[in-house]
Amino acid sequence: MRLHIALDDDLVEELDRRAGKRQRSQLIAELIRRGLEDERRWDDIEAALGSISDSGHDWDEDPASWVHRQRSADSRRAG
Repeated sequence: MRLHIALDDDLVEELDRRAGKRQRSQLIAELIRRGLEDERRWDDIEAALGSISDSGHDWDEDPASWVHRQRSADSRRAG
């Protein structure tokens, strides 16, 4: 699909330096894909906010000790 987009001259110059004039569309498409994936990740993060309660966890009193116990309980871990 063709799309008309207006860009500032400095953006086009940077785009040409990075991709070359014949590769503009390919780079723009890749950058949009990355940006949209970042947006989807942020949507997932925001949707998860508040899903874990603020208290009542095994790690509340001493998080460092809890992490140490978790790590040492896994025989597949080294050290």
